[in-house]
Amino acid sequence: QVHLVESGGGLVQPGGSLRLACAASGSGFSINRMGWYRQAPGKQRELVAIISSGGNTNYEDSVKGRFTISRDNAKRTVYLQMNSLKPEDTAVYYCNVDIIKDSGPRLTSYWGQGTQVTVSS
Repeated sequence: QVHLVESGGGLVQPGGSLRLACAASGSGFSINRMGWYRQAPGKQRELVAIISSGGNTNYEDSVKGRFTISRDNAKRTVYLQMNSLKPEDTAVYYCNVDIIKDSGPRLTSYWGQGTQVTVSS
C-alpha cells in the first residue's frame, strides 16, 4: 500500500513564498520519479515540475526561476519551494509519485489528495 500526504498550501500575497511537501508512506516499493501538478478552476491539470530518481529536474516554463523541486529520499518526501508567487499560480497542487513494487518491475503512479494554493492581495 502507498499513501501520499501533502502539506504546505495556503493563502499568500503576490510576491510571497510557500513550500509544499508530499510524503510517501507504506512499504514494499521504491520511488522513481516524483512531481507536482496543478489544476486551476475550469482548466485542465498541468505539469509544474518533475524530478527523477537521479535528481534531474524539469519545469513548466511559467515557473522557471521561481519554483524549485527537490527530494529527500531518506524521508521519502518531495518538496516544491515556490517563490515570487503570482495570482496566476492559484490552483490546487497535486503530488504525483511513480513507484516500483518490490515484487516486480511494473511502474505505478499515485496521486496525493491535493493542497490549495491561493495568491491574492
